[in-house]
Amino acid sequence: MISKRSAGLLGLAVAGVLALTSCAANEAAAPTDSDESASTLEGTLSGAGASSQGSAQEAWIAAFQTANTGVTINYDPSGSGAGREAFIAGGVAWAGSDSALSDDELGGEFGACAPDTKAIDLPTYISPIAVIFNVEGVDELNLDAATLASIFKGTITTWNDPAIAALNEGASLPSTPITAVHRSDDSGTTKNFADYLNKVAPDVWDAKPADAFPYQTGEGAQGTSGVVDAVTNGVGTIGYADASKAGDLGTAKIKVGDEFVAYTPEAAAAVVEESPLVEGREDNDIAISLDRTTTDPTHYPLVLVSYSIVCSEYADAAQGELVKAYIGYITSDEGQQEAATSAGAAPLSADLAGRVATALEAVK
Repeated sequence: MISKRSAGLLGLAVAGVLALTSCAANEAAAPTDSDESASTLEGTLSGAGASSQGSAQEAWIAAFQTANTGVTINYDPSGSGAGREAFIAGGVAWAGSDSALSDDELGGEFGACAPDTKAIDLPTYISPIAVIFNVEGVDELNLDAATLASIFKGTITTWNDPAIAALNEGASLPSTPITAVHRSDDSGTTKNFADYLNKVAPDVWDAKPADAFPYQTGEGAQGTSGVVDAVTNGVGTIGYADASKAGDLGTAKIKVGDEFVAYTPEAAAAVVEESPLVEGREDNDIAISLDRTTTDPTHYPLVLVSYSIVCSEYADAAQGELVKAYIGYITSDEGQQEAATSAGAAPLSADLAGRVATALEAVK
């Protein structure tokens, strides 16, 4: 179970919008007519980061706009790495990131934060990572971690390779060359994908998980949308992306224990539920160390937790109040239900949402 708390989370939610999309916001509550008239919030709040959060951020910002006409929210889905860099430099008030801040990042300064204070990681969106593919004549695909790692490392190069055929008995696999599409930008989705392969198939995927794709193989594409477009428009293509963006593409089942498991929000959430918090963090830092090696077929371990990274104390107190209002809304019951509708996510558990709310109360 997650340390320092019992219980778990059932789900997913959240994502980014077109760069510098303007909208206004609501304080940790569903937007209503009375909220509109009561809102006294004013100002502009800018964030950047995970493109996986796209659909949910779109919905959240629209709801925020309806409820708080005096507030403008901008979110640039530039990727997790770029978002963290912008936040560290003080260019944005919060970052969306599919990986938590590293120890090295936590040891530095944060431009938007008050001197001698730190940033914290707040889970906002939990999602399966889908292995998407586009292979003529192939509607279903089973892959284990070692075979998936070999495909993206470039050592398996055709779709009728014996390793793939052995996992897909009876399937008619073409001799088409494989084009494995990865993120060309620094991406928390890549880091989560690599972390899964490194932990489950370390003999094949021997690179340390990082936001940058580690091997000089395959085809690179910018952002989640770039990967999805490349897989959709290519021939014999395979890639990885937030499941909310899989669309009509084929999605592979991955081997968990002795079974092949399709992604679902519930199966992804089950992994998070039984994973511990990262040790050695600030009390209000809720970074999760995901258990990738589960053999329970009710779990889908190729999962990401996307965070809102915020200051524990802001140099500009007005920005702190806007952050508390906006992140409070998107992690509230109403915000999570909005994301579930727009991005196919399951809500944060009551326990996890409560921990986030407690952390936000301490933000200054």
